[in-house]
Amino acid sequence: MAKSSSLNVRVVEGRALPAKDVSGSSDPYCIVKVDDEVVARTATIWRSLSPFWGEEYTVHLPLDFHHLAFYVLDEDTVGHDDIIGKISLSREAITADPRGIDSWINLSHVDPDAEVQGEICLAVQMLEDVRGRCLRCHVLQARDLAPRDISGTSDPFARVFWGSQSLETSTIKKTRFPHWDEVLELREMPGPPSPLRVELWDWDMVGKNDFLGMVEFPPQVLQQNPPNGWFHLLPFPRAEEDSGGSLGALRLKVRLTEDRVLPSQYYQPLRELLMESVLGPAEEDAASPLAVLEELTSGDCRQELATKLVKLFLGQGLAGPFLDYLTRREVARTTDPNTLFRSNSLASKSMEQFLKLVGMPYLHEVLRPVINRVFEEKKYMELDPCKMDLGRTRRISFKGAPSEEHVREASLGLLTGYLEPIVDTIVGSVGRCPPAIRLAFKQLRQCVEERFPQAEHKDVKNLAISGFLFLRFFAPAILTPKLFDLRDQHADPQTRRSLLLLAKAVQSIGNLGQQLGQGKELWMAPLHPFLLQSISRVRDFLDQLVDVDGKEEPGGPARALVPPSVTVREGYLLKRKEEPAGLATRFAFKKRYFRLSGEMLSYSRSPECQTRSSLPVSHIRAVERVDEGAFQLPHVMQVVTQDGAGALHTTYLQCKNVNELNQWLSALRKASAPNPDKLAAWHPGAFRSAHWTCCHQAERSAAGCSRTHSAVTLGDWSDPLDPDAETQMVYRQLLLGRDRLRMKFLEDPTLDTTPEADTEKGSSATEGACPAALAHQREAAARLLEVLADLDQAHEEFQPQEQRKVAPGPLRP
Repeated sequence: MAKSSSLNVRVVEGRALPAKDVSGSSDPYCIVKVDDEVVARTATIWRSLSPFWGEEYTVHLPLDFHHLAFYVLDEDTVGHDDIIGKISLSREAITADPRGIDSWINLSHVDPDAEVQGEICLAVQMLEDVRGRCLRCHVLQARDLAPRDISGTSDPFARVFWGSQSLETSTIKKTRFPHWDEVLELREMPGPPSPLRVELWDWDMVGKNDFLGMVEFPPQVLQQNPPNGWFHLLPFPRAEEDSGGSLGALRLKVRLTEDRVLPSQYYQPLRELLMESVLGPAEEDAASPLAVLEELTSGDCRQELATKLVKLFLGQGLAGPFLDYLTRREVARTTDPNTLFRSNSLASKSMEQFLKLVGMPYLHEVLRPVINRVFEEKKYMELDPCKMDLGRTRRISFKGAPSEEHVREASLGLLTGYLEPIVDTIVGSVGRCPPAIRLAFKQLRQCVEERFPQAEHKDVKNLAISGFLFLRFFAPAILTPKLFDLRDQHADPQTRRSLLLLAKAVQSIGNLGQQLGQGKELWMAPLHPFLLQSISRVRDFLDQLVDVDGKEEPGGPARALVPPSVTVREGYLLKRKEEPAGLATRFAFKKRYFRLSGEMLSYSRSPECQTRSSLPVSHIRAVERVDEGAFQLPHVMQVVTQDGAGALHTTYLQCKNVNELNQWLSALRKASAPNPDKLAAWHPGAFRSAHWTCCHQAERSAAGCSRTHSAVTLGDWSDPLDPDAETQMVYRQLLLGRDRLRMKFLEDPTLDTTPEADTEKGSSATEGACPAALAHQREAAARLLEVLADLDQAHEEFQPQEQRKVAPGPLRP
């Protein structure tokens, strides 16, 4: 029985932050850590004490996640960045409310003694001889300790306390992964039973030693179940100090989603019900799982559910029938064509998520070149007279004195210069659009055309498609490229305004001219001739887009979300030479262009270079960070591969920043997730000068000193299909509506299937339905309730096994 866990984090904004710069302001950014591993860094908001970030991350977590921390820092051009404060949230605090956390939280001071991390491995025995009782504490090793020295390492030693006695291990210099393998024996003294406490300290030649963490075991544990294994280090117990808001506050949204996933065979009956429902008459359906889900869900839950359903049906090769089912239900109950798909219904959200899951490589191909130009050129563009800054017009080259007219003309030229390649690429991309999207749009158009055949509604069939493709896909990607993986960072204010103008123009094109020249944005009028010309081209594009053979269903059951040959990530990285004998570290890393697909990690001197080297993804056994001390360089990762003879090889790659590092780590871990024989432990250092820089072991083949983190990935469109986890989420949602379903179809005394009752009275769910249809709905409801009851029973049977597995005990690697 597997367990899935994901953390959704949104860093919204800050307020009342202290000024750290001489200018009386700060340049704040936020670092997000999960169990002391940096998983995200927000953009820096320059010269602000009330920054707005609005950045959201989804992190897939390992099973033993402990806490989440947010650090706010002030970025400095010279010297180290200043720490403003932190917020630490334990797993228990996050899960206290099923809805998660959504509030302002005060920042607290960063106490070095509380900044502990890592684990220690102990084996404790309670012995008795003629002299009395003796405690034997075997201190084997520790890993991932906090760096306390300026070199990025520590000089750790362990101190063991039992009653009034204490003993110390030797000090291991310059390592965060010490190996002691020392046995310390302490004799029991008269008095009540005492706990065992093991403290780790960093030895300093000058000044006091630095605290690294501790573990403590009460007397009853020592007697009944002596510690033996890995244990998480904790800070000294102390009351949480509240800064009283003097360091400011962050508004955070945090939600932890955990679920136990049963073996696959238990979900097969529910999957069969889901698949059968999309093949039946959608308009008359009221008791199928999809109909129940559509009625129950709302808000954020609907978007998450839509993503899971789309992935589930994609994996079964039935994404087209699924979308068609929801579309037919939505269209059947829509009376005003102007409101069609305008709400965030399950149908709208499912189509939107389908476009993101299937069409993201297509989106990147269409928009990335122009988006990169906008970011790199940083041109000033503005059409709204109320927002024009004539003082910035020196950035625009024109003759004569600055004026609104000059700015408008220059901005119009720049905007059309960006819009033309966007429109040209879109209308010329019919052959590159994924077949699954084209088929879905063909079904959508046919359904809308049948519902609204009148001449005055002739544009509705095209608006339904362009509303999804332009308004919910292209325009949002232009407005916020980082959220669509088009850029690694959010735009600065000037670039953000340029992107907003481009998104408004693309949105107007997607509306096919409706409301053009109306509303409050009359200042867009100079762009209308170009927009009208583009709209006619887009109409032709939509006609070509749906001109596809509807009998073909691209892909088959259980296909991968992203085809193995498709590039999921690419860009320049610095690669370390295999054996740079005698070279200084900075010369050992060479710039190479990398491409990652589901099959291969390849690299060359440039994107155009035909000579490439490659690493098969199937050979990857671990993808991990590298300590800065290994090469005295930040943001380095290692890809550990295994050749046909079983030998392990390590490739070191350096990224530009921590976000790029996290994205590459996540992409590589996802691509190699199905690989067998993954490493449970590896070295976070490098083997240099005949020893590992992390743990000082002299054998290159020595066992890894730190656990690997293959379970930690960032959630995005490229997440692999997981039909069991997806069905489990659907099951949880259906449980919320089980009582309502039972009352509506099985326990409602007013519900009668006789013809007389049907003609005299109807219910809101079954009004106008014939007795045969009502009987069918009752049968479907009973079958669904039976399937849910079987899953309930399976969870109850597996729960004792799960509790035995997570019973209190040592942490294992």
